Amino acid sequence: MMRHAFAAAALLAAAPLAAQSTTQDDVSARYDRALAAGYKALFLCSAIANAERNGTMRTPESVAAWELTGIQSPLDAVVHDLPYTIDRDSDGEIRQVVVEWAGDMPPRIAVHDSRRGCSQLPIGGAPHPIRTKRPRINVEHGDPVVPVGALSASVEQAFGQTHGNGTRTTAVLVQRGGTVLGERYAPGFGPAVPQRTWSVAKSIAATLVGAAVLDGHAEVGRSAGLGSAPNDRRRTITIDHLLRMASGRYSDTAGNRTDPLYYGGSSVAETALHWPLIHAPGSVFRYANNDTLAAVEAVEPSFETQSPAEFFARLGMHDTVAETDWRGDYILSSQVWSTARDLARLGQLYLDDGVLPSGERVLPEGWVEYVASPDGPQPDGPFGYGAGFWLLNDTPGVPADAFAAMGNRGQHIVIVPSLDLVIVRRGEDPAGQRFDIAGFTRDVIASLDE
Repeated sequence: MMRHAFAAAALLAAAPLAAQSTTQDDVSARYDRALAAGYKALFLCSAIANAERNGTMRTPESVAAWELTGIQSPLDAVVHDLPYTIDRDSDGEIRQVVVEWAGDMPPRIAVHDSRRGCSQLPIGGAPHPIRTKRPRINVEHGDPVVPVGALSASVEQAFGQTHGNGTRTTAVLVQRGGTVLGERYAPGFGPAVPQRTWSVAKSIAATLVGAAVLDGHAEVGRSAGLGSAPNDRRRTITIDHLLRMASGRYSDTAGNRTDPLYYGGSSVAETALHWPLIHAPGSVFRYANNDTLAAVEAVEPSFETQSPAEFFARLGMHDTVAETDWRGDYILSSQVWSTARDLARLGQLYLDDGVLPSGERVLPEGWVEYVASPDGPQPDGPFGYGAGFWLLNDTPGVPADAFAAMGNRGQHIVIVPSLDLVIVRRGEDPAGQRFDIAGFTRDVIASLDE
């Protein structure tokens, strides 16, 4: 009798669990919906708040048409219909963006801090970080410099389909000898409107590593501090290995996807630092957000004496914001917002060998040669890789010393030391569509000779 009663109770207890069971497809769809909500919250927050910081305007409709259109599958099919709320404080500054995604779960939230931009909270929520206020800097931007002659035609082509069917250019800037020769922007954009740099941030990260080396806070040949024990072979991974995408670590995606961090609200520490070693450090190229994030983590103590914002200010990059995870660690593999003019200033720093117009050195001597040298294992494909920068060293029609920062959705800074030239192209290209930056660079160089 007791045995039967026990069995009946067990069946009753199991019934609710059985009713709540779900398939892997259901779990994946729910997770994708949570990621899409995080994506939407973060981009609405960053695009609007960082523009307002510069005294310009972005509307939710503009963000929906550019940043939230043509994004990766399957998020693209989900993101548009998710309801959102933009909360502002008594000063009118964005406090947070809230996006609903499931009736039985808290919403996804991106919190704005005027010093560090927007950070998204994890799925399920977390304590809100303490917000800080930063006085707005009144930067005189002026009107775009209109290109003339043959350069005008080359710039015009960037906004059509000459260099990639389906691509969508938002900004082009050509600068030579420190002077802007021409620039053009899509409607709704302009010199003061920042966009997410995506992986151009990796080159910014390499620049900040260089600043830390100059100040004596880091050495690229030393251990990056990975691994949890003295005999852990990850201790042999150097900052150089990380900058060259040659750590030898495994990651569970193709390497350039970090969804839990970028859209799920996990932290850098949770996402980027724990991966096991499967190749000898320095032996295999594998493009990985996690390597850049680990390199930044290795030099992050140097930010106590010079934060990214302070470094940008020294360069005159007043419209650039490096954003963090909700715990305050910088996501410098992707999450930086900047303008075309600020990115041109970064390119000019490399043309000037790391020396500011004032004569102050902010990068070590030889750092330009270091980042532009293919001293590590190389990727397959048309471009080589240095230390945080891509190399156009085998591109017909382009000088062999050209190197570039490149990012998702068509973000590019091309630096050509032999021509004293910087080319910036910004875009919001749909997933799967690539802008032909090599062809555009060739056209621009040819137009300058006419």
